[in-house]
Order: sequence, then structure tokens, then C-alpha cells
Amino acid sequence: MTTNHFKNGMLKNAAFDLGLECIIRTSPLLSRSTQLRQSILQTGKYISTYLRPANPLLSSLPPGVLTDQAEFGEAFMQTFDRILARRLSDATLRKISHNLVHGALVQGGEQSSITRFSEQFGMIPPSTLTISPGKTCNLQCTGCYASAGADSEKLDWSTFDQIITEAKTLWGVRFLVISGGEPLAYRSEGKGLLDAAEKHPDVFFMFYTNGTLIDEQTAQRMAALGNVTPAISVEGWRERTDERRGAGVFDKVLGAMEHLRKAGVFFGISLTATRHNAEEIFSDEFLDFFFEQQGAFYGWSFHYMPIGRSYTLDLMPTPEQRLWMWKRSWEIIRQRKIFLADFWNHATLSGGCIAGGRAYGGGYLYIDWNGAVSPCVFVPYSPVNVNAIYAKGGTLNDIWANPFFADIRGWQEAYMKDKGNWLAPCLNRDHHGVLSQLIAKHEPEPIDESAKAALLDPDYGKGLEHYGELYENLSGPIWREHYLKDQSQKEAHVRKP
Repeated sequence: MTTNHFKNGMLKNAAFDLGLECIIRTSPLLSRSTQLRQSILQTGKYISTYLRPANPLLSSLPPGVLTDQAEFGEAFMQTFDRILARRLSDATLRKISHNLVHGALVQGGEQSSITRFSEQFGMIPPSTLTISPGKTCNLQCTGCYASAGADSEKLDWSTFDQIITEAKTLWGVRFLVISGGEPLAYRSEGKGLLDAAEKHPDVFFMFYTNGTLIDEQTAQRMAALGNVTPAISVEGWRERTDERRGAGVFDKVLGAMEHLRKAGVFFGISLTATRHNAEEIFSDEFLDFFFEQQGAFYGWSFHYMPIGRSYTLDLMPTPEQRLWMWKRSWEIIRQRKIFLADFWNHATLSGGCIAGGRAYGGGYLYIDWNGAVSPCVFVPYSPVNVNAIYAKGGTLNDIWANPFFADIRGWQEAYMKDKGNWLAPCLNRDHHGVLSQLIAKHEPEPIDESAKAALLDPDYGKGLEHYGELYENLSGPIWREHYLKDQSQKEAHVRKP
């Protein structure tokens, strides 16, 4: 790197930090001035373009993918406007901008770490990790992917801390996803999730939570830390949520959201779509309630996957429902500018499957409470354990290099180069035959008894392969016609349900 590059980087950082400080200091005024906020948003679009390094893949992306990314980018900017309008805590504003926007999105993490990794391995390191430090949960939800409950299985604090430290120093990670069990129930050596956030202020932690352990004091600590955001799980309205999570949980969720609003915490919602609630959680009334009345800033939509407690293929959204959710979610993003991301239907935003620490950037790995490392939360098969690697003096790089993960990355890269259907990206559900071949070759261990039972169940595999074929028949023509071809002459209403 030349001296000019270094100086330019310093100038960019200084300009960003100065602009951020001005925003924080004037945020009470911004919350009352729509015109001023819009001016800042327009400036922010220019600055983010100027700061962001060139993406070598951008020129080769299909035209329809670029359209999706532009439309979601507008929703992202409107989410930023809502952040300014609702007056979050000063610490939260700083951490969102420094860690999440500046560190993770604009600069792509710690560049020196990324450069070292790329020079050593010839690939881009994972951009994040999902970690479930403990299996303990205060609820017993039907169909829980983790089969969580009153279990004591957990990572030692020192191991949890080492994983976070190495993710930063080896991969340049500045954004971590925490799952469970219930993340707020995790305790080791007297420490929990918020202690990890306090020790690592340069990382932004998003954690999936049932919300029932968020009281006034916890919300105030989150606001003071600034680098945590809870994504609270809801299954629909009160009846649906309580049916799956237990009587009274819906009202406890609303109570948690009230504490978070008062404290000025950045929070969102996590939705699990099944064939019974898909239309409910994507309705205008439901979205109005949580995004407008309750103050959620973002939402993640998961499709029920047949893993974990009492797994069944019968709860998955049907192929027809899944295609409807794809259409409906883009209608919401385009018309309402809401940050609502669907992990299976929005692979055009992520560049396809991100499991296994993907070679061309944006990938991740999953580490559970026993230290088992899997390619994805929803691919519950592990070839390696972080505890065993650390006991031998190894690092996360040794885990990333495992042949099972390497072959997954190879499949992803070939699929991308062949312009495979990104509307059907999932290695487990959409390409189960490929996953079965990789499992037979590498023999990774099922992470629990449910995963083992599924692996031995011939009807399970056949059912997923059949599902993948049905959805490919529905979505494949759309991918070829409306993504691979030039969109300039096509009607803008193509995605309307």
C-alpha cells in the first residue's frame, strides 16, 4: 500500500468520523426535520459509494441481481432515516456507524487482516460467524432448530472470547451473529453475552432472542453499550406466537420492545415462516404493528427448516407459498422501503449460498455450544470441533480449511460461474442431493440426535430432493427470464403477486 493510499484512507476515516459526530450531536434536531434528514441521506449515498472499495464481482452480476441490490439499498437508507428520526442512544448511534456501517459494510472489516488471509489462502475470509455459546433456553418452543431447553451445554467463556478475538484478528470480522438457546441465558465464569459485547466494543453483535429476558435494566445496559441489537422472535400475532412459544410470550415480547424503545436500543424482529403463518407475517397489518407501532427497525425472515426438535417436512412453506413470499417480500421492500431480508428468497443480495465460509466473500460458519463447527445453522453436520482445534494450538483458519467446507466453497463458486438459480440457493433444501454426496464423501458428524435421525431416514432425503425439484420448476424460469436477461425493457411490475 502506498503512502497516498494510507493518507487517503486516513482522510476518509476522519471525514466519516467527523460527519458521524455531527449527526450524533444534532440528532434531536434531525428527529424533527424531515428535510434535513433527507439531505443527509443523499449525502450518505454519495459518501458510501466513495468509501466502498470496488467489488470485482459487481460487473459480472446478472442485471436483475443489480436491480434487487439497488432496491434493497434504498430500503437500507430509509432504515437509516428511521434511526435518525427515532433518537437512539448516543452509544448506539456511534456503534451502528463505526462498527456496522463503517467497519463491516463500508470498509469490509479490518483490511490488513483480510489482506493477510487473502495472500495466504488466495480467497476472501468469512465476513461473519454465527455462534451459539449456550444451549440453555427458558422456553420450549415447538420445532426448535436447536432442541434447546434446560440444558447446560455451553462454550467456556475463554473459548467464546477466543473465537471472537480470532474472528477479528484473522478475518477482519466486525459483525457477529449470536444464537442459542437463548443468548441472554448464557453464563460461563460469571459472564454472559453483554460482557462479551463490553469486552469487544469494536464488534457489533446481533443476537436472536425470544425477548422474555429483556427487562428495563437489561435494555439500559444495551443502550449504554451500543454495539448490540436484539432480533426478537415472533411467529405472528398473539395466538400464533403463544401457540409455539408458550402462553403469555407475545405480551412479554411487547413488554421487552417497550423497554428497548425507552432506552433507545436498535432492535428488530425475527420471523419463522411455516405453511401455516406465511401470509400472516407478511401482511400489511402485521408489518404496520411491529415496524410502525412497536418500533422495529429491521426484520429477518426464516423459512421453517426440518431440523431440530420434532422435525417434519410438513411445516415447510409449500413451493407455491415460497414463491409468493418472494414476490410479496420484494413488494414490501420496493413500496414500503422496509429492511426485511429473507434468507432463502433474497440470495440475490448475498450472492447465493453463504455457508462454509464462501471463497468469494460474504461467507460464514456456525459454531454451537459444544464447539461443533458446521457450514450453516441449517446444515447440522460438523467435520471439526473448535475445542479440539484449540487444544492442538490451531486457529479458526485451520477450521476454515477443512476439506468438507472447502468442497462446499467449490460447489458455490461453480454454481455462481454457471449462473445457477439464486432463487433456490440452499445446500440443504434446494440441493439436498449435492449435500448428501458431500456428507458421504467427508462423513461429518451430525450435531445432535435429530440430525442423525434425519440422515438415516430415506424418506427425509427423498422429500427434500422432491421439494427442491418442485421449487426449481417454479423459480427457474423466473431466474432465467427476469434475472439473467437485461431488465431495461421489462415491466417493473413483474414481481407483483
